[in-house]
Amino acid sequence: MNEFKQVTIADPGPLGLAGFGLTTCVLSAMNAGIVPATDMGVVLPLAMAYGGASQLLAGMWEFRKGNTFGATAFTSYGAFWISFYLLVSHVSSLGSGVGVGIGMFLLMWGIFTLYMFVGTFYLNKALFFVFLFLTITFFLLASANFSGTSVVVGGWFGIITGVLALYTSFAGIINANANKIVIPLGKSFLKVHHD
Repeated sequence: MNEFKQVTIADPGPLGLAGFGLTTCVLSAMNAGIVPATDMGVVLPLAMAYGGASQLLAGMWEFRKGNTFGATAFTSYGAFWISFYLLVSHVSSLGSGVGVGIGMFLLMWGIFTLYMFVGTFYLNKALFFVFLFLTITFFLLASANFSGTSVVVGGWFGIITGVLALYTSFAGIINANANKIVIPLGKSFLKVHHD
């Protein structure tokens, strides 16, 4: 008689958050003017490999774990980074008025992030703040692209977002290794009731 052992997987959350946070910090440093925009070629491979592919993988593993929020978030933002790579790689062929198109791209990501942010009310405070700052970042960047103004403010909010995501990733790794809460994430604002 064959017995099948239950296979468990590690928490993919810290990987997805690290891929998101690190890539966001690098791009946002360019948007904030800390790193010259001419160095965009540095962000593109990172967007495709770590921000994109690693988050897509984390999203698939979250589906395996039954985590709808994590699966939707990581898969979506992995796709965001891959589409960002493709967009920037082809921006010169898009012609004039591309700022409005990029503004629409960022606005729709802001709307998606806003409703994901509402979902964090039931999760920890660290994720709440990651999604709060990410929502603000997308709307600031969208507004700047629509109006043709500077993206510097959006860049600084993006840096805060990336650092918060890296903190949350770090906490997930340390807490899992210690098998206890060492790095606080904060309790959710709303309690989940199971009937």
